[in-house]
Amino acid sequence: MLLTMGNRNYSSWSLRPWLLMKQVGLHFSERVIPLDTPEFARDVGATSPSRRVPVLRHGSLLVWDSLAICEYACELAGRGWPAARDARAIARAACAEMHSGFSVLRSQWPMNARATGRRTAPDSERSADIARIESLWAECRTRFGAAGPWLFGEFSVADAMYAPVVLRLRTYGAPVGEATAAYMATVLADAHVCDWLTAAAAENWTIEASEIG
Repeated sequence: MLLTMGNRNYSSWSLRPWLLMKQVGLHFSERVIPLDTPEFARDVGATSPSRRVPVLRHGSLLVWDSLAICEYACELAGRGWPAARDARAIARAACAEMHSGFSVLRSQWPMNARATGRRTAPDSERSADIARIESLWAECRTRFGAAGPWLFGEFSVADAMYAPVVLRLRTYGAPVGEATAAYMATVLADAHVCDWLTAAAAENWTIEASEIG
């Protein structure tokens, strides 16, 4: 399998399937095409039918879109979703909400994995996005998280989908509640997340539009 991704520092959608595939123990190769570069414009069309990354090639099969790749990875590994049907339904709903929602947070606070100490002006819509995320995480942890430190106890696709949010909250210093801070600490201490952050820090590409705060 080959996972083609954007820069680790900026590509939140690449982090999601990469982290899930690492957590469920799949073996795959990686290719990075730096975003917003002539190389990306030249090569992405031959790699991805949507002209976006990430995209997963497995033999003759090509899977694009982060959530679709995560679903496929779970089928290959036989795990990655909560075992209980009700927990699995809520996990899928949480993933879908992340996939289509929180547009203000995502646009105002682009992922910048190697950056800390960034600050921006307050914004009520962004605060509402963060409040909803905190409420959702608290619900998942309270209802389904007794078996471990992740949103549904054991690591699942939901944690992969929200990992870039954790990095955003860290980068821009969002004030969060105690339960949110504890969950963020779990994500940031994860060995695979640490590997991603180390690789992001070593990249020398810069996207000026994502250097905010």
